[in-house]
Amino acid sequence: MKLITVVGARPQFIKASVVSMALAHVCDEVIVHTGQHYDRNMSDVFFEELKIPKPAYHLGVGSGTHGKQTGEMLIKIEEVLQKETPDALLVYGDTNSTLAGALAAAKLHIPVLHVEAGLRSFNRRMPEELNRVLTDHISDSLFCPTQTAVQNLKSEGITAGVQNSGDVMLDSVLHFSKLAGENPKKTAIFQKLGIQPKQYRLATLHRAETTDGGLPVIERIFRAFERLPQKVVIPIHPRTRSLAESAIAQCGFRNIQLIDPVGYLEMLLLTSNACQVLTDSGGLQKEAWFLEIPCVTLRSETEWVETLAGNWNVLSALETDEIYDKAVNTKIDPAARSQMPFGNGNASGKIAAALMQMGESVK
Repeated sequence: MKLITVVGARPQFIKASVVSMALAHVCDEVIVHTGQHYDRNMSDVFFEELKIPKPAYHLGVGSGTHGKQTGEMLIKIEEVLQKETPDALLVYGDTNSTLAGALAAAKLHIPVLHVEAGLRSFNRRMPEELNRVLTDHISDSLFCPTQTAVQNLKSEGITAGVQNSGDVMLDSVLHFSKLAGENPKKTAIFQKLGIQPKQYRLATLHRAETTDGGLPVIERIFRAFERLPQKVVIPIHPRTRSLAESAIAQCGFRNIQLIDPVGYLEMLLLTSNACQVLTDSGGLQKEAWFLEIPCVTLRSETEWVETLAGNWNVLSALETDEIYDKAVNTKIDPAARSQMPFGNGNASGKIAAALMQMGESVK
């Protein structure tokens, strides 16, 4: 069978890396890169170091408003689908690329496969929440990372085609953490940044809820970071850079080290060797959980509720005192990790098996 895979953002490249490996002997995969993340540090480097097959199509959509970006993707993906006439289309997660790919395929009556289906933050102000809800309701095969995701779909009346495959991000972390630790070029990141393992905290900030508040919100977050006993290292997202640099320039923060975005292998090393993670990212809070690193999620809710067990992940409003308190005073229960809510690291294999069965029906 022929499968079109649509990717466009950093988290999707990471997921595609392990799924594409599993699909190599199952189907003919044609990768379409929408261009949603177009910066080299957010895109090209991932294809290179994770050995993802080169995209057959690069749509070059780039940034823009949600409507403009999604609309341009929809038009261009539809053209690819009409040319390639695939048997199915696969999308990941909850970005505009996800929704555009799913919509284009559904309109052409091409089966849609959604990896990381069923996640819910129950915050409809998040564009990601709208994307994932809409994609789930037009998908034919829904690969859920957890049983909670399965239940979320059931509560919305979606039961057909639903499978708890486990989380492909766990596959990625297990596979690439080992490779990162064995690569001297990657482990040199600590010397390059002048930091010592377990002597720093790692932070990321990029969500619209964080950046839309402008400089006052970033300053509140940075004031908490400034009070922490360890340096806070921030691989800075392009959309946050100007705000972060302005906050540091105006307030003279000295405990915050901004660095350029890094590749996935280096990010795994930075995460696994941090004493704590502070983030508004859905993916990083989960990777911290996989790597047994305490996390403070700078949001009022999370779609990854499993990570909250035993306070391995705690939520915080974007207020200085609360962020500081959660970062330094949270007590963690190691026993809470005894459960395995994200599967055993073979989600990609389960997805490949489902595609193989679909391929037999196509024949």
